Amino acid sequence: MNLAEVKRQLDQELEQIHAHEFITADPIKIPKRFTLKQDIEIASFFASILAWGQRITIINNTNKLMHWMGEEPYNFILHYKANDLKPFESFVHRTFNSTDCLYFISRLRDFYLEQDSLEHFFEGNTMKERIANFHVHFFKTDFAPARTRKHIANPAKGSSAKRLNMFLRWMVRSDDIDFGLWKTIKPSELKCPLDVHVQRAAMQFGLLNRKQQDWKAVEELSNNLVQLDINDPIKYDLALFKWSERRAKA
Repeated sequence: MNLAEVKRQLDQELEQIHAHEFITADPIKIPKRFTLKQDIEIASFFASILAWGQRITIINNTNKLMHWMGEEPYNFILHYKANDLKPFESFVHRTFNSTDCLYFISRLRDFYLEQDSLEHFFEGNTMKERIANFHVHFFKTDFAPARTRKHIANPAKGSSAKRLNMFLRWMVRSDDIDFGLWKTIKPSELKCPLDVHVQRAAMQFGLLNRKQQDWKAVEELSNNLVQLDINDPIKYDLALFKWSERRAKA
């Protein structure tokens, strides 16, 4: 299949995605109910970090966190007291537990006391550098639990960083689904979130040959998507995902 045909099919797939219908069944529905930039960032960050497993479980557990934060995550992060953290001591989502959750809350407070947006902590010349530097920032404390490090991916060590790439897509791209809040990163710089659905579709369309789900595969796929749209290549993330998901249900 040549690139022109791949683009035609994926563009057609995008046209069939109805934003409202997609959002109502996806974890992005949680940050969609906020309007304050920092609330959206925090809700998006937790929703993306918890994004493995069944979507309904991801949504329910992220909703639980937002409820415990009084539906004002930014205000909570800045002003919580010790007693306010009691509910989080029982939190579990797969291998993400209360130790991880409490560290995330503490580190987010540090970030927001220093800057008004998480955008400032994704600095670098390439997306690999930006995500790797965020990992360094996130664990630049004397009390970072060793077990929590696995929950913030580091492409410098080969990780595909699927969840952080999804978070960045939400923050940078601007359409009826993604927020477009951040301006220091261009949509053309984004890398494709690589999960089993996207990988399967990408291989079927000849956009990916590498079988490992690692950073090399992310770069291979993302570089091929640039040939379909040089300015906004990662819009095809959803097209690949929906194409694969539909066929898995067939």
